[in-house]
Amino acid sequence: MPTPVVAIVGRANVGKSTLFNRIVGQRLSIVEDIPGVTRDRLYAKGEWNGVKFDLIDTGGIEMDEEDEMENLIRVQAQLAIDEADVIVFVVDGKHGLAVQDEYVANFLRKSKKPIVLAVNKLDHHNHHPQSYEFYQLGFGEPIPMSAEHGMGTGDVLDAIVEQLPQLAPEEVDEDAIRIAFIGRPNVGKSSLVNRLLGENRVMVSDVAGTTRDAIDTPIQHEDQKYVLVDTAGVRRRGKVYEHIEKYSVLRALRAMERADVCFVVIDAARGIAEQDKRVAGYALDAGCAIAFLVNKWDAVEKDDKTAHRFEEEIRSHFPFMRWAPVLFVSALTGQRVSRVLDLARSIAENHVFRVQTSALNRVLADAQISVAPPSSKGRKLKLYYGTQASVKPPTFVIFVNDQELSHFSYERYLENQLREAFDFQGTPIRIRVRTRSQTSDD
Repeated sequence: MPTPVVAIVGRANVGKSTLFNRIVGQRLSIVEDIPGVTRDRLYAKGEWNGVKFDLIDTGGIEMDEEDEMENLIRVQAQLAIDEADVIVFVVDGKHGLAVQDEYVANFLRKSKKPIVLAVNKLDHHNHHPQSYEFYQLGFGEPIPMSAEHGMGTGDVLDAIVEQLPQLAPEEVDEDAIRIAFIGRPNVGKSSLVNRLLGENRVMVSDVAGTTRDAIDTPIQHEDQKYVLVDTAGVRRRGKVYEHIEKYSVLRALRAMERADVCFVVIDAARGIAEQDKRVAGYALDAGCAIAFLVNKWDAVEKDDKTAHRFEEEIRSHFPFMRWAPVLFVSALTGQRVSRVLDLARSIAENHVFRVQTSALNRVLADAQISVAPPSSKGRKLKLYYGTQASVKPPTFVIFVNDQELSHFSYERYLENQLREAFDFQGTPIRIRVRTRSQTSDD
C-alpha cells in the first residue's frame, strides 16, 4: 500500500525544519535562525497513533520572483506540494500575520489540497489568542503550537492524520518481479523501459524531467512475469523546472519500497555524480536487490580496458555495494538490453534465498576459527548460533553472549563470509546481533 505524503510549507524562518525534526524524532533537518537555510526538500518517515506517512520539509517560499535562488526554492516547494496528500502551512505566531504569509496562502490555494494551519512559536497558553488573526488566511482553525518545545504538536498531528486519505491496498501479482529504474534525470530510464517493451509505451525526451509519474508496466519474458517501474525525473511545470537538476525523489522512493529489484541507471557519457550515490543509497535503505546499468555505452570511445576501468570507478564510489553487478547497455542501439530481465531474475532469486540453519551455523563456526571475534576489557564476543529471520533482503539474527561486544567491522566480516559461502550477488544482507540469555559457560 502506498504511504500517504505530508509536506511542511511556509515562508522562511517560521520553524518548518524544527517541526519536521520534532515529528520524525531526530535532528535530520538543519535548523538555523537564518532565512533560507533549508533549500532542498528533505524526506523522512513519520508516524502518529499507528498511522505512517512520508514527511517532506521544504525551503521557505519568498515573494522575490526575480531572485534565482528563491525561484529554485519555490520550485522545490511546488514539487513537494504536488506530491503531498496533506500540506502543513506553518506561520509565525510570535511575529503575527505577514504579507509573505498571504503570498504563500495564495500559492497553496492553487493546489486544492487539504491544509493544516499551524501557528508556531507560541510557547505559552496565554499566547494562543495571537493565533486568531490567522483565521483570515481562509484555511479554517489555526492550531497554536511550539515546535521547539513540543506544545501543540500533537494537535497538529491529529489534524494531519484526520485529513490523510484512506488509501486502498495495491493489487500485487506475487509471481511478478517488480523492477524500478532509478537515477538522475535524462540518463535513459524511459528509453530502457521502451526498449524492453519493444514499443514507445513511456514518453521519451531529451529534456530532463519528462517523466512525471512512476509508471507500472507489466511484461512477460520467457516464463517469468515482471512489472517495470519507470520512476519520475523532475515534474516540470513551466520553464523554471528546466533550470534545476533535481528529480521527484519521493516518487522514486515509493517505487523502491514496492520494488524487488532496483536498477541504478548511470549515464556512461556523463560519468558518476553525487546524485547517483544518493539514489543508490535510497535503494540500499529500501532493501532492494540492486544492479548498476551503465546506459549510453554506445556513446563512449572504448578500448579493451574501458569497461573494466568504469566498473572499478563504480566500485570506488560505492565501496559497500561491491556485490551489485554492473551491466553496460545502450537503450539506443539495444546493446545488451536483452540481458536486463535475466539479470533481474537472477538477483531477485538471491533476494529471496533462504540458507539452511545448519549450513549457516557451519559458516559462522568456521568464521570464528579463521578470525577471532572482538573483545573488550577482558571479555570476548562469543557467537552461539544464527538463524535467518527473513528475506527481501536476506536478514540473519546471530545470538551472542553480549551484543555490546560486537563491532561493525566484524559484522562486515561475517557478511563477507556469508557471501563467499552462498550466492548473494545483487542483494544486500542484513545482520542483527542479539544477546542470548546468560549460560553457565559465560
